[in-house]
This record gives sequence, structure tokens and C-alpha cells, in this order.
Amino acid sequence: MTRLELPLTPRLADFGTTIFAEMSALAVATGAINLGQGFPDSDGPPEVRDAAVAAIMAGHNQYPPGAGIPELRHAIARHQQRCYGLEVDPDTEVLVTAGATEAIAASLLALAGPGDEVVTFEPYYDSYAAAIALGGASRRVVTLRAPTNEFDPGELEAAVTSTTKVLLLNSPHNPSGKVFTRDELDVIAEICRRHDLIAISDEVYEHLTFDGLAHIPLATLPGMAERTLTIGSAGKTFSFTGWKIGWVTGPAKLVAAVRTVKQFLTYVSGGPFQHAVAVALDLPPRVTNDLAASLQSKRDRLAAGLRSAGFEVNIPQGTYFITADIRSVGGVDGLEFCRELPARAGVVAVPTQVFYDDESAGRPFIRFAFCKRDEVIDEAVTRLTNMAR
Repeated sequence: MTRLELPLTPRLADFGTTIFAEMSALAVATGAINLGQGFPDSDGPPEVRDAAVAAIMAGHNQYPPGAGIPELRHAIARHQQRCYGLEVDPDTEVLVTAGATEAIAASLLALAGPGDEVVTFEPYYDSYAAAIALGGASRRVVTLRAPTNEFDPGELEAAVTSTTKVLLLNSPHNPSGKVFTRDELDVIAEICRRHDLIAISDEVYEHLTFDGLAHIPLATLPGMAERTLTIGSAGKTFSFTGWKIGWVTGPAKLVAAVRTVKQFLTYVSGGPFQHAVAVALDLPPRVTNDLAASLQSKRDRLAAGLRSAGFEVNIPQGTYFITADIRSVGGVDGLEFCRELPARAGVVAVPTQVFYDDESAGRPFIRFAFCKRDEVIDEAVTRLTNMAR
């Protein structure tokens, strides 16, 4: 076999087309309702959209500074202090990225290379595994056990070895919708401190928690601010996912390491959108509170509909997503079920088994996104109910 016949580097041999691309293509091909990919089907606050238009018309259309425009970096710093009491220097401890996905990738590429291990929880967002592999590091996982999505502290301790360098956390958690508790975060923080691990904390759904639950940033725990990179996203917080504006905050030395990598990925992105996100971050708390309340209502709407269609569901504590157990409707394998669902019901979901190293742990579960208009949710439920008859 020649190099032209097998050009992909071996470290990415296990990664092909993402499940999101596959399922979205099925939605287009079949005309199905796409509850697979996690993006809202309506825009966020009009004043934020208007700020983007104003920035374009004002001529902010060329390369922004590599670290992000000062207005946005200062707005991010104010947000961290106002919401969580975290003091970060906007000039040295804030980095604007092309969405949170780049922030995650650049952080992992900067901090974990060949011979290093990264510990994370499964199910995990699929880019985690790819970014770890891109850097040549190894992945070790600790399973969140359905339906409670709890983890065994002993398993986390056992996953850490002498070559573990990074612990990668996601809370609120995609795809399970879990919000890690203070007690759980205390366990994670103690292990990070004792083993001298750097933490990368993906907190893109920080403002999208339900039922009165509060998000607790890992960096607020004792001894963690100096060893934690925190990742945020305007796309998730304000429902402008296509703008791809994310950020990293943390100690200057860690942020500088991420910036070194990021400059050779996208370099910069989204100049006018950065101006708009700076406006968004200074909006009153009621804006994000209203968005979270709307999503909670949509969660409850889809949960009730899925139950009426025969699915057993795990109610999420945050994020855009709800998990259903296909065994309750006679399913066995989530990947097979999701590939057949568009033709059977005209609805697209995502199999969560692709987010596990141990696929058997996730095989019975599929993920639906509820960040959609009520009428879209209702039509999807009608289709799923008709399939079950």
C-alpha cells in the first residue's frame, strides 16, 4: 500500500467523519427533523445581533489582535469576577479563540504531548478524543454511570498515573446534562492538587443550568485557580453558535502556552463578532437567566413528549441535551437505532455510544437536542409517537 492510499497519520486512524456530520447529512437526505446537533434554531438577544451589525458597519472587519480585542478580553474578565469572584488579568490571563472547540484543542496540544496522559470522563464530547490524539498523548477515561451519572472516586484515583499531566473536565456536561456537585468537584480538585495535574475545565454551558442548580467553576475551589484553564463560549451562552467565539482564562503561564498553539491554528477569527460578544457579556443577568428558563421549559416539553412516545428519559440538569434509553422502545444498539430513525420516524438523534471508550456502557442511549422552537419539538414528538404505534 502506498502513502497516497493511506495518507492519514496513524494517530488519527480511528477518527473519520464525526457523528454530527453523519446524522446531519441523514437529516438533509431524508427531510427529518434534526434534534441531533446542538444548535438553537432561533437567534439570541437582538441587542447582541445589532451590535454585530454595528461592528461590521463601523469597519471592524480586519484581523483583530491575536489574543482578542481588548474590549472583549476586559468583558470576559469582568464576567469571571462578577459571576464567580475570579480575578483574571485581561491582558495576560484571557485568550479569545475560534469557539470553545479550538480552545479545547489548543489547550490540549499545548499541555499534553507524546508520553503524557489525559484523564477525562466518559461519555465525552467527541473532539476531546481527537484533540488528545492530535497531540500524541494518551486518553484514560472514568465512566459516569447512567442514570445518575455519578462517578466512582476510586476509579478516578486509579486512572491517574505517573504520566498523567492533564485532567479534562466538562460541567455542565455534554452529553449527559450532568452538573457536577461541590462534593464531586472537591474530589476532582484534591486529586489534581495531590498529583500536580493541570485542569482544563470546559464550562461552555455555565449559564444553562436548570431547577435552581448553580454552576461551580473548578477554578473557584481551593488551590485550583493556579492550575486550571477555564473555557467559555458565547455561542452556547447567547445562542449564536455560528459566530464561533470562545475563550480561555487562567494563570498567565498556562494561557501563554495555549496562545502559542492557537496562533498557528486560526491565528484570529470573528473580528466584528468579538465586539458583539463584549456587549453580550455586560448585559444584565436576566438575559442569561431568561435563556436558561426558556431551555428548561423546552427540556420539560421534550421529556414529556418522549415519555408519551414510550422512551425512558434521564432528565438533564443543564446543557441543550436529553438522553433517552432505547431499550424502553425495543431498541438495542443506539448507533443502529439512530441510523434507522430518520427513515422510520423523520427525526434525527445522536447515539451516545460514540462518546465512550467502553461502547457497551453507552449502547442503549441516544441524545436529543431540545434547543429548538416549541413547534419543532412538538412535531418531532408527534413523529416519534407515530413510530411507536
